[in-house]
Amino acid sequence: MEIINAVGRRKTAVARAFVQTGNGKITINKRDFENYFPVESLQQIVRKPLELTDNVDKFDIHVNIDGGGITGQAEALRLAISRAIIKIDPEHRAILKSNGFLMRDPRMVERKKPGQKKARKKFQFSKR
Repeated sequence: MEIINAVGRRKTAVARAFVQTGNGKITINKRDFENYFPVESLQQIVRKPLELTDNVDKFDIHVNIDGGGITGQAEALRLAISRAIIKIDPEHRAILKSNGFLMRDPRMVERKKPGQKKARKKFQFSKR
C-alpha cells in the first residue's frame, strides 16, 4: 500500500499525517507518540479514530505538527488521522462522522483591535 496523507487543523495547529501499513507505530516530529503527548487524555484523543475503526495495530503513522498548543495539536492530529482512514476505507465515514471526528473546529483567537485593550474589551470610558 502506498502512503496516504491527510491534513488536520485546529486553532493555529496544523497536522500533516502520512499513513502506511505497519504495526501501529505513531511518530510525531521524529519523536515517539507517548513522548510527544505525555498526558493520557491527549493520547486518547489521538487514538480514538483508530480504536473506533479497529485499526490500532494496522497502520504506521508519521506526523508533522506545527503551531498551536498541545491540545490543539492533538485535535488537529485526530482530524488528520480520521481523514486518512476515510481515504483508505470510505466505509468508516459514517462512524467517524457520527462521533464528530470529521468536523474541522473553526474557532480561533480573535485579533486585538487598535484603540482597545483586547479583542472586545475597551479601555474605561471617562466622561470628564
